Amino acid sequence: MNLSEVINQQWLDPNPLKDIYATAAPFPHIVMENFIKEDLLDEVAHEFPDLAQAKGGVKQFDNAKEIKLASKGMQVLSPSALHLNSYLQSDLFLEWLNTLTGIQEPLISDPYLAGGGYHEIKSGGLLKIHADFNKHPRLNLDRRLNLLLYLNKDWDEEWGGALQLFDESMERPIQIIPPRFNTTVIFSTTSYTFHGHPDPLKCPENRSRRSLAYYYFSTGRPNNEVSSERHSTLFKERKGESFSTKLSLKQVVRKIRLRL
Repeated sequence: MNLSEVINQQWLDPNPLKDIYATAAPFPHIVMENFIKEDLLDEVAHEFPDLAQAKGGVKQFDNAKEIKLASKGMQVLSPSALHLNSYLQSDLFLEWLNTLTGIQEPLISDPYLAGGGYHEIKSGGLLKIHADFNKHPRLNLDRRLNLLLYLNKDWDEEWGGALQLFDESMERPIQIIPPRFNTTVIFSTTSYTFHGHPDPLKCPENRSRRSLAYYYFSTGRPNNEVSSERHSTLFKERKGESFSTKLSLKQVVRKIRLRL
């Protein structure tokens, strides 16, 4: 196994990327275009199932804070996704991540894919700004990193769906990252790394926002990275926003369709 089999040459050495990662605003992160070998990612995108039609192995979120679909574990991952998974959870990639991020504790991949795997958001869906849960739900491990890999070819930015990164003031997004095909975002996860795409997706009904998500953990972490020893997802309202606001007619129709 060699990372060069799946990662493009310009990204193989994490050392030149360390300063970019550490100094990024509003919190440590890096955006990498054309990260994965295109022929492999083409297969992953082609094999991506309609999660709304999958029989088992899928969680549906349908509330004011998140309207999305996500796989559970590896049950619905396609052969090409499983192949890529074997690299992104390998010791080689964990060492690459440790070098990139400067995290001192050895990183640990997640064989359960708790919250990770396939993510799909259809027209009208959203994910409000939040900081992620900070402990693995089944293991006594600290969540340290997110990796988001987007699978959306010919994405029209007018459809929305961009990943937005906020600082704690929540005044405005500091970074806006469109979910274009083969864009990879890696960022530190603490109680203060607020992110999401908070506005309803406006893509056509025959399109959706698709991605692969991986979370990485450690045993122990700096105390100043978390607001409490264990917390679930921390959603945070933008200025002038209320999660209790009534849904639009389009969102109501979307919710009804998801239940059929």
